[in-house]
Amino acid sequence: MKRGMRAEDLYKLKSVKNPQLSPDGKNVVFVQTVINEDKHDYESHLFISDIDGKQVRQWTFGDGSDNTPAWSPDGRFIAFTSTRSGKSQIYLISAEGGEARQITSCLNGAKNPMWSPDSSKILFEGSLAPNEKLTDKKRDKKEKNGDKLPEPMVVERIRYKSDATGFLDDKNQHLGIVTVETGEVLQLTDGDRDHAAGAWSADGQSIVFSADLGEDPDFSHISDVYIMSLADKQLTKITPSTGFFGNPNYSPDGKYITLIGHEKEYKSATLSCVWLYELESQSLQCLTADLDIHVGDIAIGDFHSAIVDQGAVWTNDSKGFYFLVTDQGRTAVYYGTIEGEMYPAMNDNEHVYGMTINPDTHEAVAAISNPTHPGDLFKVNLSTGERTQLTYVNDDFFKDIELSSAEPITFDAPDGWEVHGWVMKPFGFEEGKKYPTIIEVHGGPHAMYANTYFHEFQMLASAGYVVVFTNPRGSHGYGQAFVDAVRGDYGGKDYQDVIAATDYAVEYLEYVDADNLGITGGSYGGFMTNWAVSHTNRYKAAVTQRSISNWLSFYGVSDIGYYFSEWEVGGDLIEETEKLWKHSPIAYVSKVETPLLILHGEKDYRCPIEQAEQLFVALKKQKKETKFVRFPEANHELSRSGNPKLRIERLNHIKGWFEEYLD
Repeated sequence: MKRGMRAEDLYKLKSVKNPQLSPDGKNVVFVQTVINEDKHDYESHLFISDIDGKQVRQWTFGDGSDNTPAWSPDGRFIAFTSTRSGKSQIYLISAEGGEARQITSCLNGAKNPMWSPDSSKILFEGSLAPNEKLTDKKRDKKEKNGDKLPEPMVVERIRYKSDATGFLDDKNQHLGIVTVETGEVLQLTDGDRDHAAGAWSADGQSIVFSADLGEDPDFSHISDVYIMSLADKQLTKITPSTGFFGNPNYSPDGKYITLIGHEKEYKSATLSCVWLYELESQSLQCLTADLDIHVGDIAIGDFHSAIVDQGAVWTNDSKGFYFLVTDQGRTAVYYGTIEGEMYPAMNDNEHVYGMTINPDTHEAVAAISNPTHPGDLFKVNLSTGERTQLTYVNDDFFKDIELSSAEPITFDAPDGWEVHGWVMKPFGFEEGKKYPTIIEVHGGPHAMYANTYFHEFQMLASAGYVVVFTNPRGSHGYGQAFVDAVRGDYGGKDYQDVIAATDYAVEYLEYVDADNLGITGGSYGGFMTNWAVSHTNRYKAAVTQRSISNWLSFYGVSDIGYYFSEWEVGGDLIEETEKLWKHSPIAYVSKVETPLLILHGEKDYRCPIEQAEQLFVALKKQKKETKFVRFPEANHELSRSGNPKLRIERLNHIKGWFEEYLD
């Protein structure tokens, strides 16, 4: 007899991602990630499959994690990053197999390898503090042995911490080139700015990269794209310093560069587009402005992490390119031309979370997920839509598991705006029976629930709950007006959309128990959970995760607070404190009657734990029913890429709270 999904089943699931086709189109290398249950840690290795999926082989072994594979253009080698020697470094392995060879020994590691067209060199990124070089290999003995005395950290810039990396320690990302045969490293950039590698030109004489090289990146909040001539390191800026541009790729004929980005017309709610730069005329134009679709994959999930987005990938005729879009609860693949024509190539109700194309044949290998399929690789003919499954990494495990399907729903908000979402019935569903129901609210807010696997939802459905998850206004996937509608109105019509989802479930889903409703969400979803329980008593239980409770303190303690608060809420800490307080759930904490569980990571710098501490103290001071769970060493990504043991503890705390308060 089959059973439902448990939190602990996370240890059994395998993730496949970041496929890369060989130059001859006959093989694909990809990353497979598993969790070592004994070590409570992730292990990633490279696997290779022939293009028909008849033979799938593990290609790298040992301790550590191997990631970001890249074929040499001559097809002889695969470059990849590995932590097997401690810090992430770049390794080479023959396409024929054998032992991998380490080719970088950078002081703070190396990542993101990109081959030169002649297969002799690799462009990469490395982290450097002032006075460090990419050629440095060793620290002094005291620091290496860990017996260096503590020193104060002197902060002179607003951007001194990051949720992804913690305190920045004055380090910046720089670009280098390593010669494959000799291991010689040439450093290309320096200074106190971050640089992100893009691509090589077809003749190997230039590279293209993105960076904010303005006078004060604390306040400019832009990313420009630059061409660097490798002969003299001269830079040519090809974007106008008006927004965020990145993921640049040269066309094979060297005449064009595609970019992904926007000009911040709607600040952080602006749709990203495909842009085309023509080198001869030095002109830049937006190609997808009329699509009203966000370019890129911004779907929210809790299973895959460290996904590589390659931007717009060219075909060999230099007339067109393929790219991912986020649209209507799916991520799809579009084909675009240099004339600005755009066509959907893959547009099913699924989540395409990775793609590599054969630039000669319009065939692709895509990583695809849906609500009852965590993800596998598929060979896809992008012209006809014909597909063949290449991997079956979780099939054996799912022989004994029953997953809940996600049924799409659409309903109207009070002002007539249409809202889209899904509902999952509980495991063992019986007609005529009423079930407790949980409303899920995603983070962002500019993200999107999608037709993808969500471990948390499956676990809750297995535990006997109806799960309703929707995309309220502010979500991507439904056009520019929809994603921008939340700005300046947090807790306004976005809250009405969440209530409308609850109303829809109660009125139209006969199996929903109107007297047993719960609500939960993380980040912005945590904000909305806090807001909901302080503005209505219709939920019997709530779980707020890595939430925002107080915009006034968030402004100064979050790594993005000093600009995000102004862009999203519309309030300045000095002159508009009343507006920030008006939109803060903690201002209404006296009205909370719903039992509230508070979950938060102790090293969350995006929504720092003081947000949870304030909320917990305010609730306890007023004798409200609450509990506070702190996750040590966990940042904002706990639910997706955090310590596996803590991820499972988090899931069981959520389930346990609802089991305690929902009948």
